[in-house]
Amino acid sequence: MFAIAQQIVSVRTQIRQAEIDFERLPGSVRLLAVSKTKPSSDIILAYLSGQRHFAESYAQEARSKQQELGAYNITWHFIGPIQSNKTKLIARHFAWVHSVDRFKIAQRLSEQRPANLPALNICLQVNISHESSKSGIALNDLPELIDAVNALPNLRLRGVMAVPAPQSDFSLQREPYRLLYKAVSELRHPNLDTFSFGMSNDLNAAIAEGSTMVRIGTSLFGTRQYS
Repeated sequence: MFAIAQQIVSVRTQIRQAEIDFERLPGSVRLLAVSKTKPSSDIILAYLSGQRHFAESYAQEARSKQQELGAYNITWHFIGPIQSNKTKLIARHFAWVHSVDRFKIAQRLSEQRPANLPALNICLQVNISHESSKSGIALNDLPELIDAVNALPNLRLRGVMAVPAPQSDFSLQREPYRLLYKAVSELRHPNLDTFSFGMSNDLNAAIAEGSTMVRIGTSLFGTRQYS
């Protein structure tokens, strides 16, 4: 417990310092703990240290954890690629989905969101570095998808998500985030308030360029375990 608790304090301190360094409003950046491939016991330890928002990438794995952790007041985010045959599960059991990259998936999520639940918070994933190995819509196609998704019932369009190509240089880390933030800001869309930018290796660059939610896994839980 002590190791995870200590890491949460460390990452939160880094976030708060970055807010100061880059003249962001205090508390404007949320920590999203990426718990994919990690056991429920790690999630409990993080929860006991004050963390409430957790992200998963694999629907079946996430559902198993949700069932184990039903007694905890966790807000669940889905951040992985979405297959059509998984939209019903995701629509029923998550509060946020960060990885919508086509209208068909958004439409299915809207149709399958239970009427007794609040609207599903949606971020559109943009392939900002044009990598063939990654999901995401092209930046030029973003305005059209925004308009289409925004018209769907049962969804609340919140913003964008990006996973740029890895860079070690700080200025190069900032460039794709700056480009996407600028493009979204110029749309002047009233509902887009979420920029799901930044991971363990580029947290500061993402906050410098407008991130409101950083997705951190390795720095909290250590290297991922794969089956």
